[in-house]
Amino acid sequence: MLAPYEFPAVTVNESRLEAGGTGLSRLFAAAVINAQFRDQLLNHPGAALAGGYFGESFLLTEREESLILSHHARTLPDLARHITKALR
Repeated sequence: MLAPYEFPAVTVNESRLEAGGTGLSRLFAAAVINAQFRDQLLNHPGAALAGGYFGESFLLTEREESLILSHHARTLPDLARHITKALR
């Protein structure tokens, strides 16, 4: 039988994680799986962010939120390119 192995503890700053990309990932995941939310995000981004997705809000940085609110993308891939390019 093998002896149990204990993994070293890893400390993660959750607030940094949430505001540093995880919120964007969740936002895009919601847009990919739900056509109605995707349409709202592309055409009325303020309402999409305010309403969240199934009662859950997206934790975004001010810069991420500003980029989403100011986009002129017509498709989700265009929006992803716009945000990725701006955050580089």
